[in-house]
Amino acid sequence: MKTALIAGSTGLIGQQLLQLLIESPLYEKVIAITRQDLPSHPKLVQIKIEFGNITENSEKIKADDVFCCLGTTMAKAGSKEKFRQVDFYYPYLLAKTTYATGAKQYLIVSSLGANKSSSIFYNEVKGEVEEAVSAVGFDAVHIFRPSLLLGHRPEKRSGEDAAKVFYRIFGFLIPKKYNAISSLKVARAMLYFATQNKKGTFIHESGELHQF
Repeated sequence: MKTALIAGSTGLIGQQLLQLLIESPLYEKVIAITRQDLPSHPKLVQIKIEFGNITENSEKIKADDVFCCLGTTMAKAGSKEKFRQVDFYYPYLLAKTTYATGAKQYLIVSSLGANKSSSIFYNEVKGEVEEAVSAVGFDAVHIFRPSLLLGHRPEKRSGEDAAKVFYRIFGFLIPKKYNAISSLKVARAMLYFATQNKKGTFIHESGELHQF
């Protein structure tokens, strides 16, 4: 039996994935790094630490498979520096720390269009973190690049809300790769690929994730 670690368990994908991990017979323990109280469960261990202090708490977050659902927006972060901290530095620090304590797989939510050479800052950072975690040394790295995510967020994002309406009306005209996708499908895909025991680095584009 294995231990799973999840970061970002209160986000749109993370909250779905957390429930799937708890329900999965593959894992006897699920560790969640969180700043908020989560519903208790016999399999769930909640670790409240600041991400900047992860290295000092490495023994508390030892796991076989690491699921990273961390992410923010430029509007919420407030600056490029803070955005890079959440979307690059924290996922990379998590990867290095957990690898050093024996983790074998790292599964991370990125974004459609991720490319370290992109002229779009958001896509550039996503591409940079993909490259960085892939070089850490895990047996397997799975990178998930969803398009616009469908699901309920506690906070309002007016731009996303408008886009969701557009996709619902005109989605049939848009190639599957670019169509909006349910956050639950992404979570299901992450759990599925964690069970495949493949070695290497794998990129899963949004179009592939719709099957889940």
